[in-house]
Amino acid sequence: MRIDFISDINCPWCALGVASFQKALKLMGDRFQYDLHFQPFELNPDMPKEGRNLVDYLSEKYGMTATRIEETQQHLRERGEEVEFVFGKRDYIWNTFDAHRLLYWAELELGLDVQRKLKLALLNAYHTESKDPSDKQVLIDIVTDLGLDKDRAEIILTTDLFANDVRTLEQQWHELGINAVPSIVINREHLIQGAQSVDVLVGILMRLNKAEASAKKRDD
Repeated sequence: MRIDFISDINCPWCALGVASFQKALKLMGDRFQYDLHFQPFELNPDMPKEGRNLVDYLSEKYGMTATRIEETQQHLRERGEEVEFVFGKRDYIWNTFDAHRLLYWAELELGLDVQRKLKLALLNAYHTESKDPSDKQVLIDIVTDLGLDKDRAEIILTTDLFANDVRTLEQQWHELGINAVPSIVINREHLIQGAQSVDVLVGILMRLNKAEASAKKRDD
């Protein structure tokens, strides 16, 4: 199966969704064959380079009070513990476009498994360690820690390489009706939205896997 996981780096529900989906895929084991592609989505593509205070941003965009924001953060921490993802204290939100360009590069030139590792590292850097995913040195350090081509990453980050490709993908997903993340599209026809629990995800994957196996038998 082809799986497209549409998400943004600075989206906590996306981080939770990725962690849950990783666990669900592990539980499915070898009986479930898939190719996982991480697709770009920006919650706020106009976010300035210096970022925004997180409380101010959430208050302005969603009308959330400081108390409500803290309650949500606590809920995220509790949900994160269930899937072994640690949410640290995040005071700022930043632009993620360069991170998406690196993820595009990883899939295009290095393969899906490398893209997955880079995605997990980026999510951990921001949500757990509160690092700035728009900071080129932060991104270079992540690439270096993963043993990837630092020189190639520097070329990407100091030019507009892959910028049009990422913008095109973002526009394509918007045109297909994806306006909230995380969103998971399976075989370009089945949509799963929101940070679902591991049990829910396993149930969905089992049903789809069974349906696909039955369809293949009919075709044979």
